[in-house]
Amino acid sequence: MTQGRAVRPWLQGTTEPLSAMYDVALLDLDGVVYLGPDPIDGVPEVLAKVRGTGMRLAFVTNNASRAPAAVAEHLAALGVPARVEDVVTSSQAAATLVVERLGAGASVLVTGSPALRQTVEEAGLRPVASADDRPDAVVQGFWSQLCYADLAEAALAVRAGALWVATNVDSTLPSPRGLLPGNGSLTGVVRAVTGKVPVVAGKPALPLHAEGVRRTSARRPLVVGDRLDTDIEGANVAETPSLLVLTGVTTPPDLLTAIPTHRPSYLASDLAALLEPAPDVDVADRLVRCGAATARSHDGYGDGIEVDGGPAIDALRALLGLVWSIRDSGADCSGAREALERLGMG
Repeated sequence: MTQGRAVRPWLQGTTEPLSAMYDVALLDLDGVVYLGPDPIDGVPEVLAKVRGTGMRLAFVTNNASRAPAAVAEHLAALGVPARVEDVVTSSQAAATLVVERLGAGASVLVTGSPALRQTVEEAGLRPVASADDRPDAVVQGFWSQLCYADLAEAALAVRAGALWVATNVDSTLPSPRGLLPGNGSLTGVVRAVTGKVPVVAGKPALPLHAEGVRRTSARRPLVVGDRLDTDIEGANVAETPSLLVLTGVTTPPDLLTAIPTHRPSYLASDLAALLEPAPDVDVADRLVRCGAATARSHDGYGDGIEVDGGPAIDALRALLGLVWSIRDSGADCSGAREALERLGMG
């Protein structure tokens, strides 16, 4: 399905621009293309250039509250032209999952937005309104207008044996006011009542990635995201290369302690990296080089770390190569945070 890879202990490099290495960029949205209502600086221009190289773009989101057409319209308004076919949502992945397991025509109690209900119908499934209709499945997605009665109907249906599919289990949802309860928090209510665990369609589970690959016919996809526990873990689950950009949720301190399944193939400040080769990160014992940047540990355990030379992003790449290799050997690498602070990234 995708170009497989083992999870590497540190970042990798390329001799060609990423846009030449991969045929489709599977782009997350919030934190990658836009932040709230506004595009991230320079992203519309960068993505236009990326398309000009022949790389195709798909916009892959865990958000199940909006229809693909609404997402495409939003992107166009931000200066990123997108067709409905370019948008892949966890709602679509959830509906596909139900069809694969129960067949077209199965009845579904939709616990979520009108857009989720529409997606379920378009997949050839039959939405119902109550647990009394004995639904074959429950599909639950985030919607800000969900109420107690909705969650109660879902719990009754799940307890009665309906297949339970969650579009995603993100515990939080970013907002201009801060983090709000996400779909994972709402599915937690049903889980507490039923003692059951939903089948998950969205990142980091495989169905949404598979939906994106299927809809784009990607042969060499590159996952692009800003979250370690959804975008990057999902790419690693699918054994697909990934690019983490530092325009959203993940910060350099988060990367210091990233477990192997949360480590990206490539790291960049922003999406402009799609137009460039990725620099090699050469790890040799306790000396790491990335371009003109070096990171070294004098004691071999990460208690004293020096990082020198190169632009800040290369220095960060070198530091991560060193820290991850030391942590993977069993040492705690206590000097990592201090080294990051000296780079002005702490």
